[in-house]
Amino acid sequence: MAAKRKIHTNEFKARVALEAVKGIRTGGQLSSAFQVHASQIAQWKRQLLEAAPGIFARGGGECGKSEAELTAPLFEEIGRLKVEVDWLKKKL
Repeated sequence: MAAKRKIHTNEFKARVALEAVKGIRTGGQLSSAFQVHASQIAQWKRQLLEAAPGIFARGGGECGKSEAELTAPLFEEIGRLKVEVDWLKKKL
């Protein structure tokens, strides 16, 4: 019977990847310490190193969201409010 896949939290992945980046322990040591395959640790490390420059980009926590994605809900709300104001003007 096959074992179920483990689902790791983002915090766990980050902690393991940071340990790998530090380089204090080898991949095999990290693998046995965290019970994760060494190739998985290498993949998380690579993802961390690729995403690291974006962390310090302008806006910090808004990784990947463009200005259009941020303003679209605001413009939708403005449109709804204009329709409501027009409807209220007609009723009064």
